[in-house]
Amino acid sequence: MPLDVKTLFLLTVDVEAMLGLLLLFAWVQNTGITALAWWGSAHLLRTLSIALYGMFGSVPELVSLDLSNALLFTSYAVGWSGARVFDDRRPRPGWVITGATVWVAACQIGQFAQATELRALLGSAIVAAFLWLTAFEFWRGRAERLLSRWPAVFILFAHGAIFLLRSPLSTLMPGNPGDPALASAWMTVISTEEVLATISIAFILLAMAKERTELHHKTAAMVDSLTGLANRRAFLDSAAQLTQTQTARDVPVAVFMIDLDRFKSVNDRFGHSIGDDVLRIFAESARANVRASDIVGRLGGEEFAVLLADACRDNAFKVAERIRASFAATAAMVGGHPVNATASIGVAIIQDPCQDIVALLSQADQALYRAKARGRNRVVVIGLDLLMDGGDDAAAQAVSTRALARPSRAA
Repeated sequence: MPLDVKTLFLLTVDVEAMLGLLLLFAWVQNTGITALAWWGSAHLLRTLSIALYGMFGSVPELVSLDLSNALLFTSYAVGWSGARVFDDRRPRPGWVITGATVWVAACQIGQFAQATELRALLGSAIVAAFLWLTAFEFWRGRAERLLSRWPAVFILFAHGAIFLLRSPLSTLMPGNPGDPALASAWMTVISTEEVLATISIAFILLAMAKERTELHHKTAAMVDSLTGLANRRAFLDSAAQLTQTQTARDVPVAVFMIDLDRFKSVNDRFGHSIGDDVLRIFAESARANVRASDIVGRLGGEEFAVLLADACRDNAFKVAERIRASFAATAAMVGGHPVNATASIGVAIIQDPCQDIVALLSQADQALYRAKARGRNRVVVIGLDLLMDGGDDAAAQAVSTRALARPSRAA
């Protein structure tokens, strides 16, 4: 037996208001997820729209129907904007304002105002379009791998289809010959499904925000807050996996151990803010000179590391030289101070699948010690039975690899 229309109307208003307040409360608790504010506002706008629709007969039609529809479209457009904000894309408020204004203005045109079925069909199509646009935005951000995206995409697409079924096209569907009682039952079922879909998508949006927050916290724990590079733990974990994969395929990998020369004196002379700027400048130089498949990390203090996923001796040397030269040129003057910061880089290359990342880092550290001992601001590469030693003031040269004793490294 179909629900009473008044009961269904009150239920819809209460559900929309409750969901709007719930999403806004969640936004207050998680202020980093701005999209929750957009989604909460969308539900409250929908509440106002439905309330105005219920006032039909007691107020002028412009207020009760035309403005109600404009607010309804605006609410779904705000939801779409929230999906864009969720993935750090710009919202489209101009579209929302323009669309609502055009609708209210068009409803004042006599022929359009009298075409009730056309207005109903067009209104349903507009709402469905915004729901499908929202589903598309969530699908477009799938690279983030939030599991809750997929039920959101499905329910939003189904929700849009439900709105189209509520249009005058529903009277043309098989099994609905125009019997008022059957039509009433059909519309009650569709309306109930819409309420359930609205509740489902609201809780999925909350789940997405929660999952995004957890992912952010997990990522933040693996990222160096100053430079944005992988921290020691993240670098070692990622480098260990990549090294094992590449060496198993008989592909050589290279690790750079990097130390910023005389960094302590920079801090002492110019202050920690300039020292932090120097660290950030080096991080940018390193990122700019490696591929996306390579890994760059800050191990602590002024120590950095780089893993080249596929590196021959010459290529590793060239990449390290580019990083060294780029940093020396960029950090010559920092914050108006003649810092003249430089870097020493030790590089180790292996192709042995039995050698782990810790052993590779130890070899790279030996090469770094050699670079420091030979005057700093240079690159030394060891591995694959060759040693290459080059710097800003010395030509590259290859000699036989030999065991390098590793006393404490110079500052």
